[in-house]
Amino acid sequence: MLSIDRRSLLAASAGLPITSTQPPGARRAQGMPHLQLRPTVHTGSERWPLVERMAHHGVPGVAIAVIQAGRATFAQGFGTRVAGERASVGLDTLFSVGSVSKVATAALCLKLVSLGTLDLDTDVNRWLKRWRLPSEPSGRDDPVTLRMLLSHTSGFNIHGFEDYAPAAPLPTLVQTLNGVSPALNKPLARVDRPGLRSRYSGGGYMVIQTVIEDATGEAFDLVAQRFMFEALGMQRSRFVASPDVSIPDIAHAHDRSGQPAAQPRGWQSFPELAASGLWTTAADLSKLIVSLASSYRGPHGFLPQALAADMMTAVTPGFNGLGPRLAGDGEARIFHHAGANDSYKAYIEGNLASGDGLVILTNGANGDVLGDEIRNAISDAFDWPGDWSVKLGPAPVVDFLTDYVGQYRRRDDQDPTLTGFLDTGFSTDMLELVLVDGQLHLKAGNRLRRLAPVDTSTFVMPDGYVPAATMRFQLNRHADRKVKSLRALASKDVLIFDKT
Repeated sequence: MLSIDRRSLLAASAGLPITSTQPPGARRAQGMPHLQLRPTVHTGSERWPLVERMAHHGVPGVAIAVIQAGRATFAQGFGTRVAGERASVGLDTLFSVGSVSKVATAALCLKLVSLGTLDLDTDVNRWLKRWRLPSEPSGRDDPVTLRMLLSHTSGFNIHGFEDYAPAAPLPTLVQTLNGVSPALNKPLARVDRPGLRSRYSGGGYMVIQTVIEDATGEAFDLVAQRFMFEALGMQRSRFVASPDVSIPDIAHAHDRSGQPAAQPRGWQSFPELAASGLWTTAADLSKLIVSLASSYRGPHGFLPQALAADMMTAVTPGFNGLGPRLAGDGEARIFHHAGANDSYKAYIEGNLASGDGLVILTNGANGDVLGDEIRNAISDAFDWPGDWSVKLGPAPVVDFLTDYVGQYRRRDDQDPTLTGFLDTGFSTDMLELVLVDGQLHLKAGNRLRRLAPVDTSTFVMPDGYVPAATMRFQLNRHADRKVKSLRALASKDVLIFDKT
């Protein structure tokens, strides 16, 4: 079954305190237009107000910023920072943002490249002082570069990291890399040859943090403050495991039922800073998106234009650039990234052609699904190009659905440049299709996931998450009427399974 882990935890070591330059909730940008939320796979009849869906998903608080032509034009907080309390979410409310941290880490890394402190294509062992890269399983020591680490093609393991309870001891950076107590993760190890596959690795971003700290001789958050946060006016943003309880205006964590989590403090700790340790606001993140898009579109930006173009170019065989994920074509070309841990979900997006974009921050475990619905509503409201939704039409009744039923085994030795993200996005080599009440379902373990028909041979998985795409399954029915294989499709990536 497809295994796209929306987690991407937060992290850090203690840094400078997060401070607010204004009273909590003091700043309110222009209100959002009326949003009608909908799912990504829809019939056209599903439309819901935001407040209704927040209650449905058990998400107490949301902050949204919309960028148009390089300027944040609509921004607003909704709901409460703490369920059951009158604690309004504002544009300056702090949220943890999971793997959205990686985009900020990448921007910082590239800023240091532009200053000559780092280089994208040099073996990172050049800068490492406290820790060295482990050898490959074969014993080889092929060079690993920042370009590989930033684009998730370095071959390292550790997709994401677990949250730490408020009272739990936190590991040092080296303990995290070595996977020793009190770290909750396995040791960082190479599982592929560098450059061979696209394998999402939060662990690889911890190597980037180590490179930055060892090359500059300073703590990661201090480097970020000096070279990025201050330059972009991101006044409340910090890379820190957890903000101090004395800091005002923080969105508290909530579980899937919408109840407060991580008690008594109200939020977990995330000691993996570069991978997932950013605490920030909707207002601050909109500044980062604007700065990266403007650097791409012209000179004199936060990054040199040539370097910004490098950042926004996908590295084969995946869809990651140097930090952000890339999707769409032409006027619909976007950079984007989601962030997820137990209790916070976030999403950012920027259009490279128009300078449009958005930020969605939530403080509930179901905020990822809500965030997708919000993104769809904003795309509809502002008539954005390139929406990846699927609008279903009437499904014809066919008598050969039973031909699709059966087990399908992943074909061996498929080209990673064609399988792309799906190469490591599937966590099983065997799929099974079954009929339940006349509808096709995909069976994984004891779980059944409904497949909605797009046409008579193509099906979409409504709850199968793929970044900026929709998960489809195309059944290959031949001239002899036999179904011999299926293709799993996500954007331009294809993975073939043969019927057993």
